[in-house]
Amino acid sequence: MAVAHPKRLALLGGGFSTDDDGLLDDWVLSRARVPRPAVCFVPTASGDAAAYVDRFRTVFAARPDCDPSVLHLFRRELDDDALRSFLLAQDVVYVGGGNTANLLAVWRAHGVDRLLREAYGCGTLLCGISAGANCWAEGSHTDSFGPLTYLSDGLGLLPGSVCPHWDGEPGRRPSYRAAVATGQLPAGWAVEDGSGALFTDGAPTEAVTRVRGAGVYRVAPDGAGGVTEDALPCRFLGDAPALPG
Repeated sequence: MAVAHPKRLALLGGGFSTDDDGLLDDWVLSRARVPRPAVCFVPTASGDAAAYVDRFRTVFAARPDCDPSVLHLFRRELDDDALRSFLLAQDVVYVGGGNTANLLAVWRAHGVDRLLREAYGCGTLLCGISAGANCWAEGSHTDSFGPLTYLSDGLGLLPGSVCPHWDGEPGRRPSYRAAVATGQLPAGWAVEDGSGALFTDGAPTEAVTRVRGAGVYRVAPDGAGGVTEDALPCRFLGDAPALPG
């Protein structure tokens, strides 16, 4: 009889690439299925940017609580069988930021989308920041094409849509609100910088923040041409600066 694994993913508004305290990374690793998880960084959205990869290796190699690795697709070295074995051996797949549309296209060209879906069903924790958060949903709010717009595309592992940088980039909030209000994007989740949310089998089960005042919001049509914003209860992760103002 097949064992049913909880399917879990996390949306991150920070991590090793933006924060020095490591609190969000501590949190996400603590939600892995084993005490010392194998963690694979996937930098596809940045074109496998060398500086991004180096930052991950520097930060995660110094951690005693995980075994880090990197999946390169722009200079791919693994054949199909080895790629599947590698991804299914990971306890955490951590996807970096960059261009969401390009990320999805490259993954599909290499079959990574199917492998991640398989890993997700087997209990691998999927997570990421910015494009690495967008990719898991049915649709997302993105600057993949230059100006802020909506992308009615994604892996669909998380029902609805995602908007990263809710408070961190000018125009994000009104643009995402408009897309949800008009039905260009389904109801979804807005993630402020400094926060994170864990979803189990598609439903939110935990929200955290490393910055007091930052949070995660459910944004949904209100039936009258606008939207509602409902904040998830967030647990503060530790001593961190408050948001200005």
